[in-house]
Amino acid sequence: MVSFADVAVTDATAHRMLSDYFAERAVSFPASQGAYRTTFPDPSQFVPPAGVFLLAYDEDGEAGCGGVRELSVPLADADPELPVVRYEIKHLWVAPAHRGQGLGRAILSELEHRARGFGATEVVLDTNASLEAAGGLYRSHGYENIQPYNDNPNATDWFRKQL
Repeated sequence: MVSFADVAVTDATAHRMLSDYFAERAVSFPASQGAYRTTFPDPSQFVPPAGVFLLAYDEDGEAGCGGVRELSVPLADADPELPVVRYEIKHLWVAPAHRGQGLGRAILSELEHRARGFGATEVVLDTNASLEAAGGLYRSHGYENIQPYNDNPNATDWFRKQL
């Protein structure tokens, strides 16, 4: 059973989990792509209704985290007849000891649910091809590859899902 707690990204547990996530990525980041660039999230972007940051817990305790935040849609991509409300999934991470139990899928589903509750019509995310399990999770959850929507130096793949 997975449960979630809404927290500020400045919460001590959230900060520790994000630090663990960034440290893991720094070690496993492909050397051919340079150094991993750590960027802690802007706390103001993860406050409802602009977004939310979640801690995930399973029966053994703290298991992972993730956030969702609103993104503006570039004017060139806007369709006045069918307005798009875009949210971005950020920092979805499952602690190593909790992997392989479906927690990533549960966190992703909850973040999509929260985005829908904020009025999102689509969600986007970026990832790195070296995170093969993450890419597989997103594809199996209905995400499609898209052109880059940001300039994240850590990303090689961008995805979108209509809600």
